[in-house]
Formats: sequence, C-alpha cells, structure tokens
Amino acid sequence: MAEEKKDENVVFIGTKPFMNYVTSVVMQFTTKNRSEVVIKARGKHIKTAVDVVEVIRKKFLKDKEIRIKNISIDSEEMQNKEGRTVTVSSIEVTLVKK
Repeated sequence: MAEEKKDENVVFIGTKPFMNYVTSVVMQFTTKNRSEVVIKARGKHIKTAVDVVEVIRKKFLKDKEIRIKNISIDSEEMQNKEGRTVTVSSIEVTLVKK
C-alpha cells in the first residue's frame, strides 16, 4: 500500500502525445496540490521527458515557481526482441514547488 501511494506523484513518459504528459504533471501540481512530482523515462523517450520538464517550468507553471530538485540518470541491461543484450538509459527528474 505504501508503494502504491509513492507512485501517485510519478509520471512515466512513453508513446502518448507530448501534451498528455504536460497536462498530467500540471494537474498533479494544481488540482491534486502535490508539492513534488517525479518524471521518469527510458531510452528514446528521455528527450520527451526533458521537453516536458522545460515546457512546464517555462510556459505552464511559470507563476507557481516550479524548480528541479533532482535529476538522476542510470542505465540497465535488457534483452531485446532478437535476444541480444542491450543497454537502455533512463532519467528521473524530480520537480518541486518553491
């Protein structure tokens, strides 16, 4: 149960349209009144995660004074569809209200 609570403020970036993620994070800060939101992405979606963070900070929640608390990068080895081992990078960006 505690693990479930922790994931409520996490937004995983994937293949949905860009604005869906921006809207999701904005809703976390405004409607759900969260003080902290974590944005996570892997592989080719890292670029989208960075773009989401910047659009939120500079366009949507400019007046809320959102700042980056932490940026964490990592990589892990996985098996691809062909069975080969590949390394996939990941990023985790923690945003907080000032």
